[in-house]
Order: sequence, then structure tokens, then C-alpha cells
Amino acid sequence: MASFSYIWPIALVVLSNVVYQVCSKGVPADMSPFASLFVTYLVGALASLVAFFAFGAHEGFVQELRKVNWAPFVLGIVIVGLEVGFIYAYRAGWEVSMASVVQSSFLAVALLFVGHALYAETLTPTKILGVVICLVGLWFINR
Repeated sequence: MASFSYIWPIALVVLSNVVYQVCSKGVPADMSPFASLFVTYLVGALASLVAFFAFGAHEGFVQELRKVNWAPFVLGIVIVGLEVGFIYAYRAGWEVSMASVVQSSFLAVALLFVGHALYAETLTPTKILGVVICLVGLWFINR
């Protein structure tokens, strides 16, 4: 049986993603998505700072910032792309139940190949079959 330390992060991702989708769809249609994201990231920055001090047994905030590499900068840019993409998808008429399923299916297929190319993860016939099943599922969903 899987341990709590194995399960809780995925449970947090699922719960957070459900709330994330509801909030993305709830951004007022007449509000600039970028103004909305400005508020979102201010709140996120404050929550991250509070969590750092509440849960961290680290060297210190400045010492941790000295460890930064390229990844947080690029992550900040791509997160804006994710957020804006969902906001515009919902404005274009995507249903909450469908937008996430479609993007997750394509993401799973893409990450299978990224994992193989960048991290030497094994690409097995079973995984390839999974890709085919994802694509067939997308075909059925979009009929």
C-alpha cells in the first residue's frame, strides 16, 4: 500500500487543480487576464513567503535566493502562459470538464516523449499503447 508521503502531494495537486479551474473560469469576462494574474501572483508571492517561514528549516531566505538558477525564471513565464491559456479557453467556450481533460491528454503524450528524450525514461510498448488510447479518447470526447 502506498504511504501517505506518496499520496498527499498528488491529492494536493488534484484538489488545487479543481479549485484552479473553477477560479480560472470565474475571472470576470471584462477583466484583463493579465490584471487578474497580477493579483494572483501577488497573493501567491505572499503565500509562498509565509509558507517559507512557517514550514522551512532552511538556512535563511536570502541564502535560499542565492541558490536560484534559470528554472524559476522560466517557470514564472510558462505559468503565465498556462494561466492565460485556460482563461482564454474558458472565454472561448471550453467547458471546465473538457478543457482540462483535453490538455491533460495532450500533455501526457508530450511528456512521455520529453521524459524519454531528456531524462532517459523508458518508452515501452505499453506506454505507446497508452498514448494511442489517449488519442482515441480525445477523438471520442470531441465528437
